[in-house]
Amino acid sequence: MMKLIDTFSRYFVGVLFIFSGLVKLNDPIGTKIKLEEYFEVFATDFAPFFELLIPAALPLGLILVVLEIVLGIAVLLHYRMNVTTWILLLLILFFTFLTFYSAYFDKVTDCGCFGDAIPLDPWQSFFKDVVLIVFIAHLFWYRRQFLSSISLKAGHITIISATVVSFLVGIYAIEHLPYLDFRSYKIGNNIPALMQSGADPIIEYTFIKGGEEVRSQQYLSEDDGYAFVGSKVLNEDETMPKIQDYYVTTPTGEDYTLGSLEGLKVIVVTQGLKTLRYSKMEELSGFIQSLEGRIEVIALTSILEDDFENLRHEYQLAVPFYFVDSTVLKAMVRSNPGILLIQDGTVLGKWHINDLPDAGEIAGLI
Repeated sequence: MMKLIDTFSRYFVGVLFIFSGLVKLNDPIGTKIKLEEYFEVFATDFAPFFELLIPAALPLGLILVVLEIVLGIAVLLHYRMNVTTWILLLLILFFTFLTFYSAYFDKVTDCGCFGDAIPLDPWQSFFKDVVLIVFIAHLFWYRRQFLSSISLKAGHITIISATVVSFLVGIYAIEHLPYLDFRSYKIGNNIPALMQSGADPIIEYTFIKGGEEVRSQQYLSEDDGYAFVGSKVLNEDETMPKIQDYYVTTPTGEDYTLGSLEGLKVIVVTQGLKTLRYSKMEELSGFIQSLEGRIEVIALTSILEDDFENLRHEYQLAVPFYFVDSTVLKAMVRSNPGILLIQDGTVLGKWHINDLPDAGEIAGLI
């Protein structure tokens, strides 16, 4: 029986850590955004010095993600279990505190444990961590009894190789785009369709009759002795639009949401000045000029109007611009600036600023 528990604990913890790490390694920018949220919360609730960590969110996030993968591999191999289980235990205790604090005080609505692939609310994340603690504690308690599956030298080579490869995979995702796009603005999705409600709501009504509570999906008549108490939507998650926050305004404050999605457009996304890749702006200007007279180009930005005007003049960005919340822009494309090609609201293409397409590539997608 003990051997069965040992084996299950080993594979459950190892595979889950590797899966969690790989999902986030697919999109390190998403992990960076999530860490920034936590640092902002901690700066407000605990100590202002957490604000100093915000600029380092990307490298810190990448290190944590790689650590998850390497720890998962180490557990599967029973590699240096004394050190491995100590790190696992400290890490899971930290994550459990993080998810409990987020859930109890309603601080961060999505922990980002499995990136955008499997969204979990804070309570789900907390209970997942509690389950993990049980199995990690088992591995920790019996850590000196586990024998390595491979020689120490082979273990060193495996762990070092996994670390190097993971960092390279993550850096490539940062310098280009995620390998797999799990967000609502991925290629092939129709943005206007995802802004509509999903399934019809299923409403459950609560009544009182004869002192007893009665629940029904039909509205029962008061003439039959039913006193209405309240109602709730049973499938609320299914009825909510996948995209709820895409809202575009002109510099004068007019709504341009639908206009930004009409027809064939190349959308240039700029999310802010701090992370803007200025070294690529001249290349972007040349790209925009190459499309002049062929395809309409607009810019969506969260940069202040005066700052964006200065940017336009400095780099000759002769395009109309509109304003969108920065969180939405980060979800649209993990690049600043980034490029989207849409036709009647359907995303046909998406590019990192390091992978700007030519006119021929865009023409091939239309």
